[in-house]
Amino acid sequence: MTPADAAAAPPATDEGTVPNLRFSFADAHNRVELGGWAREVTERELPVATALAGVNMCLEAGAVRELHWHKQAEWAFMLRGRAQITAVDAEGRRFVEEVGEEDLWYFPAGIPHSIQGLAEGCEFLLVFDDGGFSENATFLLSDWLAHTPREVVAKNFGVPPAALEELPEEERYIFPARLPGRGRGRGGEAAAPAGAGDGDPPCFSHRLGEQEPLRAPGGAVRIADSTNFPVATTIAAALVEVEPGALREMHWHPNADEWQYYVSGQGRMGVFAASERARTFDFHAGDVGYVPFAMGHYIENTGTDPLRFLEVFRADRFADVSLNRWLALTPPQLVADHLNVGAGVVDALDPEAAPVRLFGAREP
Repeated sequence: MTPADAAAAPPATDEGTVPNLRFSFADAHNRVELGGWAREVTERELPVATALAGVNMCLEAGAVRELHWHKQAEWAFMLRGRAQITAVDAEGRRFVEEVGEEDLWYFPAGIPHSIQGLAEGCEFLLVFDDGGFSENATFLLSDWLAHTPREVVAKNFGVPPAALEELPEEERYIFPARLPGRGRGRGGEAAAPAGAGDGDPPCFSHRLGEQEPLRAPGGAVRIADSTNFPVATTIAAALVEVEPGALREMHWHPNADEWQYYVSGQGRMGVFAASERARTFDFHAGDVGYVPFAMGHYIENTGTDPLRFLEVFRADRFADVSLNRWLALTPPQLVADHLNVGAGVVDALDPEAAPVRLFGAREP
């Protein structure tokens, strides 16, 4: 076995049957439209992922993901470029915002919204709080009107039927359009008429990239949940950065399954499924990972560049339980007797609270 083969081989500690916990967007069907494309990873592609589903979408300059709404809440992370997002809430309050790289947005279930690429186009990740979600089964404006009698639509809008002769006869989904006016948030006036509702709507976006990270030896993390992004009541997330050779420590989550998206770099995740079962998975940029509720796991940067990935949860709060901290806060003799180790190992455990712990590179 060559050194490369040895590095790719699973560790000898893997044992038993653990379901597949990895799927790449590169292996998903790509729906290509005039103006952009979209591909999804749902429980159809990754059967274990019952809590959350993801969509990777790209829009050219001016192209629109048409006005629509979902039964599920939509959480998003901007990968590159800029977009304008719009929404109107149930009180008739409008929201128009420009979003850029590492910004988030969140639209609650049932809130109508749109996404439009700006001058440089954009690519983003969407996550929905239902593993059975499909991007191809949303409520589209064009689809609804195409399946409503034209005279009913005319009566609803208060115009003669002749004014609607050019209405689309099928769904548009993604289509080219003129670049919008400047939106809120990056300067300029909102490119929409004033709404009928009073007051400002909830803020549906969050500047995650501008958030001060929590730093630790070996990396950093930015967390967005309902404590700092109040509208996001069903999805919490963390953007984790791990330096080469460093480790996202052994831990588990006490409140939800974990859905992952690997933004850049490469890493290895080991998952402990109880009952003498464990399995290891290797990840690269564009891959989706999944950890079922309460399963212990770690993620190690196995490349030469920083590893960046998203941890996403169907929960209102981010929460994890650190193996290191748990043992540090347990009576030392009890830990020593369990592990058959000396005081030096027990004394090295760190009891300080930390939302995410990263350990530095291994000693040569």
